[in-house]
Amino acid sequence: MYTSTLLGLILACGEGNSEATDASNTSKTEQTENNTDAKETTEDSKIGRQGLVAAPADVGAAPADAITTASGLAYKVLTEGKGGEKPSPEAKVTVHYTGWTTDGKMFDSSVMRGRPATFGLNQVIAGWTEGVQLMSVGDKVRFWIPEELAYQGKAGAPAGMLVFDVELLDIQKPIVAPSDVAAAPSDAKTTASGLAYKVLTPGTGTDHPTETSKVTVHYTGWTTDGKMFDSSVQRGEPATFPLNRVIKGWTEGVQLMVVGEKTRFWIPENLAYQGRPGAPAGMLVFDVELKEIQ
Repeated sequence: MYTSTLLGLILACGEGNSEATDASNTSKTEQTENNTDAKETTEDSKIGRQGLVAAPADVGAAPADAITTASGLAYKVLTEGKGGEKPSPEAKVTVHYTGWTTDGKMFDSSVMRGRPATFGLNQVIAGWTEGVQLMSVGDKVRFWIPEELAYQGKAGAPAGMLVFDVELLDIQKPIVAPSDVAAAPSDAKTTASGLAYKVLTPGTGTDHPTETSKVTVHYTGWTTDGKMFDSSVQRGEPATFPLNRVIKGWTEGVQLMVVGEKTRFWIPENLAYQGRPGAPAGMLVFDVELKEIQ
């Protein structure tokens, strides 16, 4: 049975979909309704119902009319969209895709599942990060991704060069960083631990969560150079987690809040990921809205 490798695409970069919480309840990947146009052949539709999408005739190697980038990524536009904006590395995109190994074996397909996939372009294999940035909404492109831009021999992942047909359905821009993202302003408060915070919107509640409370929040996180690395707001789905299972800055900071409050936190590295490989580095800035305390 074939299962989705989208999580593998994300984990190949050492990051999860919801880094802010660092908890076991990784946020669900946002799914949209199937917008695939009806251009499949009858044969491919039949194969799709049987659980496979037929490999293209050029799956074994990029054809002469494919374009190859400096990194070695080869691609060919199959269907042109309407042109326009292309995604940035920090953008979130919604795509339909099918992937094959060069012997024609399909290993994953959102088309087969009947629902597109949504993910951050900076959270997938290098070939996807580079390739999808070349696309505009409506484009359908075939990529031949060499192993060094794919899974690099990772155990259990598809091996060798991989071939993907990708249709770009939607681009979601990253949320713009606040003007004070680089450092806490003079009117921010700083706790004994070094956590700085500023209330943006007062809450309506009176109770504060405890260290063992489960909370539901909306949040967006940036590094101090203004790059957004995670956002429940962009996903359109709040995150729920126990406060004792997240980074220290969250455990301390969210306890200062009441329901309805929105607060900006400047979390020093010793209260964040402490230099953990693959995690956002340095001081992190989060806008957090506390929606519920359980």
